[in-house]
Amino acid sequence: MRIDQHPILGTYDKGTPVKFTFDGKELEGYSGESIAAALKAAGIMIHRYTNKNHKPRGVFCAIGRCTDCVMIVNGEPNVRTCITPLEAGMDVKTQYGVQDRDNSSWAKEVAQ
Repeated sequence: MRIDQHPILGTYDKGTPVKFTFDGKELEGYSGESIAAALKAAGIMIHRYTNKNHKPRGVFCAIGRCTDCVMIVNGEPNVRTCITPLEAGMDVKTQYGVQDRDNSSWAKEVAQ
């Protein structure tokens, strides 16, 4: 199921299919749709794990107000993926606290 209307980004014509990576895996979405929409269409619902209790989080508000959908995009942590348009070649990673899995001391335990 693909999200085709968004309260902030509006509606969009499906752009060109683009490839991006998620945690090292190549995925495909459409240019202009939100990163979160492309991930949801690929069946990915967990975007980050909380720092304190290591709880999984994903899209909640989908309008950029909460921080449940933040991920590391092109090396930058805390990017709100629900309002960030997808572009070709983006490198998207699950966020563990404010880091990626490779740099987090507890992320390997959570991911198993």
